[in-house]
Amino acid sequence: MRFAVALAFASFVTAQDTPQLRLPAFCGYAHPDAGAMQRDTKNGAVLSCRGELHFYFETTTPGEVHVAIERLDDAPAQQVELRVQLHPEGDGTPLTKALEAGVTQSDVGALILWQPGVHRAILETTDGAPLQRVAALTFTGEAAAGARASTVERRNASSVHLWYDVPKKHRDDIEWFYCELTPRSDPLWTYYMATGWHRGYFGMQVNSPTERRVIFSVWDSGDEAVDRDKVAADDRVQLIAKGDDVHASGFGNEGTGGHSHLVHPWKLGDTFRFLVHAEPNEDNTHTTYTGWFWFADRGEAGEWGLIASFRAPKDGRFLHGLYSFSENFSGSNGDRHRACDYGNVWLRTKSGEWLPSIGAKFTHDGHGNEHRLDRRGGVRDGRFFLEHGDFATPEMPRGTALTLRRQSGNPPDTLPTLAAPR
Repeated sequence: MRFAVALAFASFVTAQDTPQLRLPAFCGYAHPDAGAMQRDTKNGAVLSCRGELHFYFETTTPGEVHVAIERLDDAPAQQVELRVQLHPEGDGTPLTKALEAGVTQSDVGALILWQPGVHRAILETTDGAPLQRVAALTFTGEAAAGARASTVERRNASSVHLWYDVPKKHRDDIEWFYCELTPRSDPLWTYYMATGWHRGYFGMQVNSPTERRVIFSVWDSGDEAVDRDKVAADDRVQLIAKGDDVHASGFGNEGTGGHSHLVHPWKLGDTFRFLVHAEPNEDNTHTTYTGWFWFADRGEAGEWGLIASFRAPKDGRFLHGLYSFSENFSGSNGDRHRACDYGNVWLRTKSGEWLPSIGAKFTHDGHGNEHRLDRRGGVRDGRFFLEHGDFATPEMPRGTALTLRRQSGNPPDTLPTLAAPR
């Protein structure tokens, strides 16, 4: 089933009132290698691209469009092929054009876009050489009326979140937060976060073609967003303990704090278990946060393994603001589909009562307000899910409430404990 999803969001009209959509080249995506592109973010151009360059736009009116390629004035002679197809499964008739050296605008030809919806334009050279010095694609004609596309420099998919319901009487006494996560796709530069709260986050990433990580991080106090060297000592989280082979350090540029990660070859389609513990000190001046990951291949039946434990100053609270999310943390492949299931969410109070969390609210980041509407959450097979990216995921309104009929499993039978420091 194909979804027509509103995408994003610049439409243009020429001086003669002929509808026109202009797509700056730097909002395109390189395929099959997402990193095979050199972009000029100041003027919106692509200086070089190996393979195909993909653009996405949505039309609301069927009809004819004339296609032109804009290039920089020092562009070399190249022969190119352009296909425009209904996304994600349509076929496109190719148009070929010999581009002359130094010519800044070249008409490629006319196309009839019979069906409104999301389209993908694929541009490449006919001889396999890299595309050089492309400034923009323009579509002029009746089918460009009301057409829309994301034309900003940022190409990430919008980040999407599930904010879990907590009973009002227990909002200040949640000591343990448990969640199971099942990745359904695994493109590079994806972070599926299972157990997030007001001071940190815990989940897993695809960092490279050969490396995957389990990540647990806790933010410092204060309001420094970039440079941890500027954070006072009494505002810094402190590492209390970490598991075997876990790397621990500080981080910045997204707030600052203590970071830990374990390189771990997690696999697509498997289900992973995450557990966070909060322990305020007696005078409520700080809280120790500890992240535990379930290793199914340890022991006879699996066991909890420590990722890290951090002492967070100027806190003294239990867990607040409980959520999961999915993030595309590098925009070079922001047109890849990302999907993950989150389920069997349980909260344990300081008195020892386990509470099933069967309600959640879907939200997205600011990039999803106008530029990337291909994002949604939902419920399937007794679990929540998040999907985003790919320019085909249907839009879901921010704040949509999601509810499970019942929890899909049980809380942990046993809880891990942190060994006393040696």
